[in-house]
Amino acid sequence: MTCGHCVSAVEKALAAVPGVTGVIEVSKERGEALVRGEAVPEKLIEAVTGEGYEARVL
Repeated sequence: MTCGHCVSAVEKALAAVPGVTGVIEVSKERGEALVRGEAVPEKLIEAVTGEGYEARVL
């Protein structure tokens, strides 16, 4: 991610995943996102890759 628009796109995509109750942080510097809730990890990955970014669960 390189800009604020990238961060916003990832935040919006993650927030739309069933089971996510909150997006706590998306850091473009670290390339990490922290979400709250009980979402299926694969769905989180799909949301981020759907925006054109690589993703994995830490």
